[in-house]
Amino acid sequence: MDHAWFAESRFGMFVHWGLYALPARHEWVKNRERLTDEDYQRYFDHFEPDLYDPVRWARLAKEAGMRYVVLTTKHHEGFCLWDSAYTDYKVTRTPWGKDLIAPFVEAVRAEGLKVGFYHSLIDWHHPEFPVDSRHPQRDDEAYKAATAGRDVSKYADYLHAQVRELLTDYGQIDYLFFDFSYKNRPGEWGGKGADDWRSPELLEMVRELQPGIIVNDRLDIPGDFVTPEQYQPAGPMTVDGREVPWEACQTLNGSWGYDRDNLDYKSPELLVRMLVDSVAKGGNLLLNVGPDGRGQIDPRATQTLDDIGAWMRLNNRSIYGCGPSGFTAPPDCRYTQRGNRLYLHVFTWPFRHLHLPGLAGRVKYAQFLHDASEIRTRVIDPTQTAGNTTMGGLAPDVLTMDLPVVRPDVAVPVIELFLND
Repeated sequence: MDHAWFAESRFGMFVHWGLYALPARHEWVKNRERLTDEDYQRYFDHFEPDLYDPVRWARLAKEAGMRYVVLTTKHHEGFCLWDSAYTDYKVTRTPWGKDLIAPFVEAVRAEGLKVGFYHSLIDWHHPEFPVDSRHPQRDDEAYKAATAGRDVSKYADYLHAQVRELLTDYGQIDYLFFDFSYKNRPGEWGGKGADDWRSPELLEMVRELQPGIIVNDRLDIPGDFVTPEQYQPAGPMTVDGREVPWEACQTLNGSWGYDRDNLDYKSPELLVRMLVDSVAKGGNLLLNVGPDGRGQIDPRATQTLDDIGAWMRLNNRSIYGCGPSGFTAPPDCRYTQRGNRLYLHVFTWPFRHLHLPGLAGRVKYAQFLHDASEIRTRVIDPTQTAGNTTMGGLAPDVLTMDLPVVRPDVAVPVIELFLND
């Protein structure tokens, strides 16, 4: 399997979209508010995304510098965005009445981006999904008693059949994000994992249907990459002592689905830093948007992606195909590297100078990446002493860069260092 595109891309768009866009109170609203299927039915009955424009979504992703897009085919609520043969709980039975997946796949491919599907292993609507500590009716004793005979193996048959549909009916699919396993988690009961999903069998089918696909790690068995969620790892991620591909999945405002009243948005500068931080540690960033009930990506999210795109247009060669460097970056900076080009991302702007350990005699040219303007460098004689107009106390292997006092007007300034061959 050739998964080189994943590390080359480094940046993708996650799209969480389902019935939960209508209540607009977080994608876990059914769980949080203990809503019954009857309570939740009103969202099904009024789902009519007349402003759905996957072409605009795909172009927004591309213009933001993203190289792949991942859409929730089904979230934990059980609602399917395609015309599945195995359920009536699907978009083609809503007022909208049309498949949402096919136009999405077509639009993403047309922009030259990789196509990804998210698929929930959990299903709070399915009649054979056993109630557990995550289920909306977990506190309803009468409901638990009435559903005590549910058979998770019958649900697993349904799960496998729907994954087969998704990986058969839409051509080449490049990426699959399963979500999630929770067997034997402390403080929970009835959690489910690999045995319940029949994960080895499921993964074997996935690879048979889509030999080139990349699959995440949430089947409770090893996958192709690991998925830290809503945090940035302290360093490269490892499994059994070896570094592995990874991808941080992050939100714009703490919610995955459309959350109308949540205004806790991260700044574009912070998000660029998170992207840089991921690449500097050998990972990717999958950044989420949550379209509203009419299918629109809200203006604040759109503006944020536009701002990230403005930075990526000037600085993307410090991201695409780059990874960690063996050099030690100065405080509050990050290195990424590709071949003999080393990129220094400066998170906090210093006064006039940056000192780079280990790079004396190693750099033949330095420039700002955003405008290709030269940055002068020098190696300061370590025998000089501090206390006058020269700098002292530096190790002989330190390269000093002379910087402008005024910080460049970009979200994160990047310095491109051309190393000696």
